[in-house]
Amino acid sequence: MRDRKFKILVMAVVAVAAVTTLVMLLWNALLPVIFGVKSIGFFQALGLLILSKILFGSFHGHGMFARRRQEMRERWMAMSPEEREAFIKQRGAGHWHGRWHGRCHHRDRDNEPRTDDNGQA
Repeated sequence: MRDRKFKILVMAVVAVAAVTTLVMLLWNALLPVIFGVKSIGFFQALGLLILSKILFGSFHGHGMFARRRQEMRERWMAMSPEEREAFIKQRGAGHWHGRWHGRCHHRDRDNEPRTDDNGQA
């Protein structure tokens, strides 16, 4: 049992070192050329990984905004179809559809293009 725990610990240390090295190499290959920032060392890359873990959470969605996102999902699921429609109308023409899709400019049900406050589509 102790042997297995030791192997897992060693594998975890090797994985963290590999990811840290990858971050360092990518940073040093890309950012100084693109943005003119300084190169970083191994421990600075490790610090960036720790900082990003604190701010954004792990790859499992446990970041700063995960609780708010979960609360909104639960609220949405508890709404009736009428409440959902009212919520969407309340948000107006410039609501957001998902994280990566940008502003929504699809047509309403009456096939009229949505407009913003300035009357532009």
